[in-house]
Amino acid sequence: MATQGAAAAMAASGALSTAPLRSLSSGHIETGTTAFMFLATALVQFMTPGLAFFYSGMVGSRSVVMVMYQSFVALGIVFMLWTVFVFSLTFGEPWIVVNGYGFIARPDTYFMLNDVGIYGPLQRASTIVVNGFPGMLFMAYQGMFAVITPALISGAFVDRMRFGPYLIFITLWLMTVYAPLGYWNWGGGWMFQIGAWDFAGGMVVHEAAGFSALGAMLALGRRAPPPRGRPKDEDIAPHSLPLVLLGTGMLWFGWFGFNGGSALTIGGLATIAFVNTQLAPSAGMMAWIALDWLWTGRPSLLGACSGAVCGLVVITPSAGFVQPQMAMFAGILGAILCYFTVQAVKSSKHLDDPCDTLGVHGIGGFLGTILVGVLADPYECSLSDTAPVWCANPGTVTRSWHQTYIQSICAVVAAAYSAIATYLLLSMMSQFRSPLKTYAQQETARDAISFLESAYKVDVMEPGHVERSTDDEDASDQDYSVGAELDKGL
Repeated sequence: MATQGAAAAMAASGALSTAPLRSLSSGHIETGTTAFMFLATALVQFMTPGLAFFYSGMVGSRSVVMVMYQSFVALGIVFMLWTVFVFSLTFGEPWIVVNGYGFIARPDTYFMLNDVGIYGPLQRASTIVVNGFPGMLFMAYQGMFAVITPALISGAFVDRMRFGPYLIFITLWLMTVYAPLGYWNWGGGWMFQIGAWDFAGGMVVHEAAGFSALGAMLALGRRAPPPRGRPKDEDIAPHSLPLVLLGTGMLWFGWFGFNGGSALTIGGLATIAFVNTQLAPSAGMMAWIALDWLWTGRPSLLGACSGAVCGLVVITPSAGFVQPQMAMFAGILGAILCYFTVQAVKSSKHLDDPCDTLGVHGIGGFLGTILVGVLADPYECSLSDTAPVWCANPGTVTRSWHQTYIQSICAVVAAAYSAIATYLLLSMMSQFRSPLKTYAQQETARDAISFLESAYKVDVMEPGHVERSTDDEDASDQDYSVGAELDKGL
């Protein structure tokens, strides 16, 4: 989700600009920029069904519908909430300000898209926020980032949350985690005010989702083991690598709009972000393949897909600030760190992350945020008027120890806030509806009971019946009938 990568003049008002050399004194609409942002918005929207395929292939066959549904439904509920008031919470006028630092925006600034320009650029307090294309299109583009972020979290609580509570969770999470982080970074809040940069969502999207996944795992616990007589990995091992590969391809394709569109204008900045969005995942994929080969003795297709996604995540915060060779380095370094984090989580007795949300998105976003201060262009690119022609984004951020310090502070705060807030939110929800603990309860979060649907015809069972082992002493007194579970509600 874009913005700071193209911002140079957001100073006193905290408004977001489109490009460092673009004047904000006269609002105007450019057909080329508008067409480009239409395409970028559609590409980011395409990523959410891509995520549904990616995650669904990584889980057991009896949980495919639930996992896909949890991603796809975000296109409905999240975008509606975004339209009503969450866009205002993220990009509206300052509301809660402490010692001059903004912490949240007013929810009524653009309530129900009031004062969001259709034929003119977005304005806030009579100041142009983003120039060159309609304010309504900016709202839609940013809304697609809001859609995919809570969907990313769902990969960390497979089989541990029913559909109804999930809808409540993402509604509350969007207001309490996503909107504040978005305002702090992109809406002119305190992170932007102290000089942090996040080109397309290292903190706001990937850290927020990855470390919220950690909070969810700690709050909900591990999945219950299957009863005796049922294979231990039946509902845990990835069931469809073709779905994983299809989802990876859709995500990678959409990511060109995710990062390239974050330039908020067509031209050189979008070009360097586009190229870096190809290079970093390419390097990440090959690094992950090499690690798999060295660590396990053979390369894996799942690992290649994970490496590509890891590279995409790591380059996201700096896609418009770094040179191509730096993007390759970021992809390789990210793959190494994410690879061993994923291995550590899989061997943990306390964490259960079926889709590697923490290891890939959380750690990848954390590292990428810090790398902005390490890999961005040198100081000679700091002045837009005298910068060499090869600079990626002159007049914005350059690498230095001070910048690395700022990026590190904000990365830590974003990670801690996301994890703690999500843990508290789910703990509070647990007071009203217990988390799924036993295997019998776990079945109620799977496809056959939740939806009376199955991803595959061969998995469809007789109505009212869920297969279970006859020698399961722990579950022998549980009523597994669909009717009984529907009585409990989704």
